[in-house]
Amino acid sequence: MFRLSKLLPAAVAGLLAVGLAPALAQAQAQPEAQQPAYAPTMLVLDGSGSMKQADATGTKMDAAKSALRRFIGSAPAEAQVGLTVYGTRTGSSDAEKAQGCQDVQVLSPPKTIDKPALTAAVDGIPPSGYTPIGTALRTAAAALPQTGPRAVVLVSDGEDTCAPPDPCEVARELTAQGAKVVVHAVGFDVDARSREQLTCIAQVTGGTYSDAPDGKTLERILPRVSATALRTYEPAGTPITGAASWDTAPVTGTGQHLDTLGQKETRYYAVDVPQGATAYFSGTISFPRLPGVDRLDDINSLQLRVYGAGGEDCHAFLSEQATMSSDGVALTIAKAWDGATEPKKGSGSSDNCRGAGRYYFALTWDRVSAEVPERLPVELLVGVEPAVADGGPKAVLPTTAFTEPAGTGTPVTGGGSFNVAAPLTGSGRYTDTLQRGEYVFYRVKLGWGQGLAYRVHFGQAGGSGVDNVSNIATTAYNPYRAEIDSDTTVYTGSGGVLPTRNAIATAPVRYHNREADNSKVRTQAVAGWYYIAVKLGATFDEGDNVPVPVTLDLTVAGTPEPGPAYTAPSGGVFGDDQPTETAEPTPVAAATGKGAPVWPFWLGGAGVVVVAAIIVLAVRGRRS
Repeated sequence: MFRLSKLLPAAVAGLLAVGLAPALAQAQAQPEAQQPAYAPTMLVLDGSGSMKQADATGTKMDAAKSALRRFIGSAPAEAQVGLTVYGTRTGSSDAEKAQGCQDVQVLSPPKTIDKPALTAAVDGIPPSGYTPIGTALRTAAAALPQTGPRAVVLVSDGEDTCAPPDPCEVARELTAQGAKVVVHAVGFDVDARSREQLTCIAQVTGGTYSDAPDGKTLERILPRVSATALRTYEPAGTPITGAASWDTAPVTGTGQHLDTLGQKETRYYAVDVPQGATAYFSGTISFPRLPGVDRLDDINSLQLRVYGAGGEDCHAFLSEQATMSSDGVALTIAKAWDGATEPKKGSGSSDNCRGAGRYYFALTWDRVSAEVPERLPVELLVGVEPAVADGGPKAVLPTTAFTEPAGTGTPVTGGGSFNVAAPLTGSGRYTDTLQRGEYVFYRVKLGWGQGLAYRVHFGQAGGSGVDNVSNIATTAYNPYRAEIDSDTTVYTGSGGVLPTRNAIATAPVRYHNREADNSKVRTQAVAGWYYIAVKLGATFDEGDNVPVPVTLDLTVAGTPEPGPAYTAPSGGVFGDDQPTETAEPTPVAAATGKGAPVWPFWLGGAGVVVVAAIIVLAVRGRRS
């Protein structure tokens, strides 16, 4: 995550922000579980009589059709996309209102995209009638699968003319029923009242709202919004309600939990930690994408504190903040708590923050940006790693050397969150295609003694110049969502690479890395799934917004080691209840016949979104 303190060198007057919608986790799942790469998505198009009005190059409907064709043409072949339309089978007279307010058609159910058929359906839409948005949302939601990640992209040029049902109440109804359909709304040349209604629909469901004042803008942003919807996942976890004070805090088991957190609120959670064990606690909030927020008033922060028995302050304090939160930032704060590994002193001294016992983690939404909702979902990840009898080798090895692979590459489809990150099976070249405004995740399993190094190449796509400038970024995370390293720069359509100098790399994973003098290595102290996130920002202003080919070159190296000997079975450090796993063998392991036992550090979290700025001049920043 790029945070304010890391961005100060790049905070120059020419800084221009690019929006990126959040990628949110829909379901808590084991890393091996098969999840769809894309969320089934229903396009809902306004076919009311007002769409006959003139636009710069024809009618509003002409512009909408052009935008839909553009999205359909660039959509991934594996995407599941449907089309619903309203207001096309009646006129807009008073006598036709009763019938017109029921005029909603599913022209194509969400299925693996048939581009010619879907394009033909779009071409045949005649605008003529009323605007039953509430009924259209119900119809679209019913046509989508009833489980798993789902999304609706709604394009309307005005407010509902048929309520009841009120569209925002329908959105609340869907959420209350557990349908969890995320709605991304696009206001096409709308007035303030219509904008308010569409924004409500989006915010209630955890989606985004975008303004398109004219057809040219609609054609530019609709493919981006639709691409975002395809990889949208909602927050997930076992429901829990944190307490306002330590003494009433709920005791959390290992695994992923889901709560809500209010502005300026602090919530407490208790974790029982055995003697010698290490506890992991992290929280993630995803912020909605909001238009028009002043960048100076667009910063959010999370704080994390640890308390021991009797509420004693253990003086473990973390604060993380993210700028440009309205671009759809997911802010994560993570703590590895080793207080229980310290022996109690006794002799009258306070041991409340040492040894076995119940510890309390307090999470605070401290700094609040403008226009965000009063409460937001927060994902909590809790893990307890048993004490070790033998931690294994103590020497910290050099970071993994990057070796550029050969060949054209293996196609992969990055996921929209940690839960559905695409697995990369070892050293090699992997290829994907990202839409503008997407942020996707990949995962690499590292056993003890193994490390990774990688670089990301962005191919040539679209025009050049200021209009086609966008931000690209990549971040590496460890199994408990702590950031390892990140990089960001400008992409102008002519190609780019991250990092521009040395590859992002980890040291070979060892238990004792957590004690290293080099603080950069301490996050590489647990074996399991490591994550690579790649962002392709939307183009600034009137850019082409065409999809971009991406190549991820990966090195996985290191001689597999047996790893630490634990004093007790882990039971799945994060609640996965799998005692051991075997890492994917490296070429070294394959040659020697040795495998690397891995204690699984599984996590499922909200898709973390790297937030960065477009710098029109070729200014770049590398997190140290």
